[in-house]
Amino acid sequence: MNQNKGKVSFVSSGPGDPELLTLRAIKRLQACDVVLFDDLASGPVLDQAGPQAERIAVGKRAGRPSAKQEYVNALLVEHAQAGKHVVRLKSGDSGIFGRLEEEMTALRQAGIAYEIVPGVPSAMAAAAVAGLPLTRRLTARRLQFVTGADVTGGLPQDQNWAALADAHATTVVFMGQRTFPKMAQGLIANGLPPDTPALLAEAVGHPHQRLLRMTVETLAALLEAEGPSPHPALILYGPLAQGD
Repeated sequence: MNQNKGKVSFVSSGPGDPELLTLRAIKRLQACDVVLFDDLASGPVLDQAGPQAERIAVGKRAGRPSAKQEYVNALLVEHAQAGKHVVRLKSGDSGIFGRLEEEMTALRQAGIAYEIVPGVPSAMAAAAVAGLPLTRRLTARRLQFVTGADVTGGLPQDQNWAALADAHATTVVFMGQRTFPKMAQGLIANGLPPDTPALLAEAVGHPHQRLLRMTVETLAALLEAEGPSPHPALILYGPLAQGD
C-alpha cells in the first residue's frame, strides 16, 4: 500500500456509554484528524475525540434522511488519500450489522490501510444491564444474532425458522422493532411457545434507557399497537430473557 496515504481506524463505540470504550478506541479518537460518526455513536462517545478532529455526521437511521453508503465510502477514501488519520466511529461492535465490509472493500480498492478496533456489542451491554447471562449449559446452549430488517426495511424473507424458533437458544434481534410482530407470527407458527420470555432493551447506555420484560406474544402485540419508539432498541428472547 502507498505509505504516503492516510489510514482509517474502524472504531467500535459500544452502546453509547464512554466508560465502555476500549483504551485503544480512546487513543484513536484522541489522535485522529477526522471522525466520521453514526448517529448512535455521537454524544458522550464523540466527546472523546481530540479538539483537532473534524467531526462529520454520516449516520443512517430507518425512516430518517440518511447518508448514502456510497457517500460514506467516498468520504473515507477522500480524507485518507489526503494523508489524514480517519476514525470511522460505529455503534456497538462495527462488525455486527454495521456495513463494515462495504467500507473495507472501498478502502482496499483504493489501496488504503485500515484497522478494526472491536467494541462491546449492544447485545452484551443490554444483557449486562438486565442482569442476564446469554448462555446456560442445558437450556440456552446457543447464542444467535439476527437482523430484523433487510435492505428494504422489511422482515428478511429467507429466514431459518427452525433456528429462530429453537427454544434452547438465546436469540438477539437487531433492528427488529418494526418487523417483530410479523416475525413473532413466524416463530410461533414454527413451534416457539408464545410465552417464551422476551426482553426489549431500548437506548441501552443512555439516560433514557428502558427495559421491558414480556413474552414473545405480548411484546409483538405491544409493538403492533404502539409501533417502534424513536430510540434504538434490540429484542432478546429465549429461556434466559425473563431473568430472576
